[in-house]
Amino acid sequence: MAGGRPSLPPLQNRVLPTQEIVSDPARGMFTGNRGNLQFTDHKLGTPRWKHQHWIICDLVHPRGRYHGPMPARAWTPLFFLDEAVGLAAGHRPCAYCRPKAYAAFKSAWAKAHGAAGHKEMDRALHAARVTRNRKQIRFQAQVDSLPTGTFFLWEGRPTLCGDRGFFTYTTTGYSALLTQIRGEVTVLTPQPILAILSAGFRPCFHDSAAQHIR
Repeated sequence: MAGGRPSLPPLQNRVLPTQEIVSDPARGMFTGNRGNLQFTDHKLGTPRWKHQHWIICDLVHPRGRYHGPMPARAWTPLFFLDEAVGLAAGHRPCAYCRPKAYAAFKSAWAKAHGAAGHKEMDRALHAARVTRNRKQIRFQAQVDSLPTGTFFLWEGRPTLCGDRGFFTYTTTGYSALLTQIRGEVTVLTPQPILAILSAGFRPCFHDSAAQHIR
């Protein structure tokens, strides 16, 4: 309580690799956009997107302005620990505020799927990231077939695939390096993004994992 007034809870705007959006005070490395989502008492309403263009943005506007957690214009910032989390949730880099990352993503997409513009990529991503009942689309794969940057479930927890091992996700960072994971796992990262990771796209990782990834 500050000045006799109760402190407000954090907004429900933190995106997990499982696509869940939760309340958490840590904001992470990136923000993102799915349209104008409404809050009531710091909680999101029913909609989890208003369009198919799910993007990953820098925390600060390219012109140097901070937009704040609830901008007046028609979008609602969401937050990700790092770019790998945003990709797992089905987002892709923003062409406006992250042009280099977008160009690399688009180039890797062309190698994996053929040349496409952002509308074509977003339609393909939307079909691969959520079901008609708004659930995350997941699939099974051998863990040793997964490229660096992929998220999967291990013992019920989101886990990141690195170059030389695996990292358990938390909202504040990754756990110590894990090496003894074998067999089939449930993959969270959408299949089209899995293919561009295999084609050479390298997301930005939180420092707790980046130091172990080449």
